[in-house]
Amino acid sequence: MSLKTILENPKLTLAQIINMSVGFFGIQFGWDLQRANMGRIYENLGANPDQVPLLFLAAPLTGLLVQPVIGYLSDRTWHPKWGRRRPYFMIGAIVSSIALIFMPHSSALWMAAGLLWVLDVFGNIAMEPFRAFVTDKLPDSQVNRGFIMQSMMIGLGGSVASALPWLMNNVFSLQNTAAQGEIPENVKFSFYIGAFFFFAAVLWTVMTTKEYPPQDVDFKEKVRESNKGFGGGVSEIFSALRNMPKRMQIVSLVQFFTWPGLFLMWFYYTTAVAVNVFGGKDAADPVYAHGADFGSLTLAYYSVITFLFALVLPKIADALGRKTTHALCLICGAVGLISVAWVHDKNMLYLCMTGVGVAWASILSMPYAMLSGSLPKDKIGIYMGIFNFFIVLPEIIASLGFGWLMRNVLNNDRLLAVQLGGGLMVLAALICYIFIKEPKKTDEVLAAELGIEENRSV
Repeated sequence: MSLKTILENPKLTLAQIINMSVGFFGIQFGWDLQRANMGRIYENLGANPDQVPLLFLAAPLTGLLVQPVIGYLSDRTWHPKWGRRRPYFMIGAIVSSIALIFMPHSSALWMAAGLLWVLDVFGNIAMEPFRAFVTDKLPDSQVNRGFIMQSMMIGLGGSVASALPWLMNNVFSLQNTAAQGEIPENVKFSFYIGAFFFFAAVLWTVMTTKEYPPQDVDFKEKVRESNKGFGGGVSEIFSALRNMPKRMQIVSLVQFFTWPGLFLMWFYYTTAVAVNVFGGKDAADPVYAHGADFGSLTLAYYSVITFLFALVLPKIADALGRKTTHALCLICGAVGLISVAWVHDKNMLYLCMTGVGVAWASILSMPYAMLSGSLPKDKIGIYMGIFNFFIVLPEIIASLGFGWLMRNVLNNDRLLAVQLGGGLMVLAALICYIFIKEPKKTDEVLAAELGIEENRSV
């Protein structure tokens, strides 16, 4: 074992930590741009509201399949020049940026859906290794700072990306309406800008950050094991799934009912604001376009709330405990989503999104903090991959089955879909508070930003 294997990584300056986190700003920029605008793009191209969930199927399927594979491969990668994680950052950023440029030129639903698949596959390729990048580079004493910086980049990237269509229309006077089958100019230029930031931010991290050779003494053995075939890895995953710790089973159930609320918001919130709050009719209606732009702006606002609330969340969790904190935050998000139906003044939407921003900050961190100490140290990577299943499986179910519910139960009412998501968050909060057992005193209080790297962007 070399001396470098034994010694802890050297401390980095604040500037160095920022440099290694800038790439996450670009990745999150791409995720939030598609979340805020794909429902609108699909409806502009002629999709009915009940078709939208199926058209969003790309994100959960690619997350389910790509993230474990890329995590597995990047653990076993080393190049003297490109390093361990950076090759995946770069490949993902290049292809994702190309997809963002072509997306607003989609002339048919199949083209937009296909480009979304490409964007999600390579967005996951770029994002997945960032989860391990912080622990690769930073000593234990600086890991929390690294996660806090990633949370800042998530908040900044999400807020700017979601606000872009509104800015393009209200500041740069680009048209926010288009004939059926076309994409408005303000959305087009938002995607062009998104492509630039995605690529430039990742390139900045790749060019300014060097990686250390793998310090894992078992690295060569892992590489040899990876040559045994795909079946061995699948078998290990299923074995871990069967033997999930009790705490993880309950937290996974909380996740399973939490994330549909977010998915339904991303599916329908922007268009629900356009139709139900502003009274717009379709993509060619200026009232609809104005409402959709304003909805995107309020999504940007909740990202700002997430960033700000993440700074105080650790102290709240220390005082109240993790499960109580998370349950209360989920209730805030649920109230925010359900109360959209009571909005008569558009500015009240900011109050609704305040609750969502509080919930999002906790969703990005508290579930992972609640898992701390309950997972086998030698299988944390596998279990985190399994944990991701309970994020993407609800979206797969929603994508495949929610269209029927929209047609036959909700009468294609987008606002009712958003409210249903809030109701599921209430259920998640109750499961969290009632069934998760937590010691009154803990020896280790993790910062709320721990686990932020596990965020998907589903």
